[in-house]
Amino acid sequence: MLEDTGERIIPKEMKPMNGLLLEHIARYYFSTPYVKGRVLDIACGTGYGSQMVTKDRKKEITEMIAVDIDDKTLKYAIDNYYHPLLTFQKGDVLDRELPQKLGTFDTILSFETIEHVEDDQLFMKNMYELLNPGGKLILSTPFGQGKGVPSGQPFHVHQFTIEEFKNLFQGFSEVEFYYQRGVTIEPPRKDVYYPLGVAVAVK
Repeated sequence: MLEDTGERIIPKEMKPMNGLLLEHIARYYFSTPYVKGRVLDIACGTGYGSQMVTKDRKKEITEMIAVDIDDKTLKYAIDNYYHPLLTFQKGDVLDRELPQKLGTFDTILSFETIEHVEDDQLFMKNMYELLNPGGKLILSTPFGQGKGVPSGQPFHVHQFTIEEFKNLFQGFSEVEFYYQRGVTIEPPRKDVYYPLGVAVAVK
């Protein structure tokens, strides 16, 4: 059994209607139409989403590399979410050598990661360098009071405002922004509160 930190999603130990689980699954389902070629799932956690996307897109991808920094989580992922096209590896999202170590990708998935890192600019630089020209980054994060403001979440450095979130993607050639409320991910509607943002950015 893997210890639940309150942030880690462990589907086999959660009720099927758990809201947090459903939100995470919704993000992976949202990403699947964009996924092709060589794929990276950065900060993959327990690996259920990496396997889910790999199964769904097995005809469109050449391989899926799923990276996490925690040894116990990676062992759990390897033991529970095997797929012949999927490889789990240890890595740090803020490792400046990550692009040299992993190579480049046609699609990168980054769900609920950037709010955990101290240097979001280095994180975004790595994501950009890990992408092939024309490649897509699908990234999500919860909204909050902004950079430098404690979020009240013990594992989050801070949570971006909507404007700060949009500004992360200035180096990309095109970006589409979506917003998540529960399992619904959609373009923004007036007078609707969305706690999370999802971006699809093209290099």
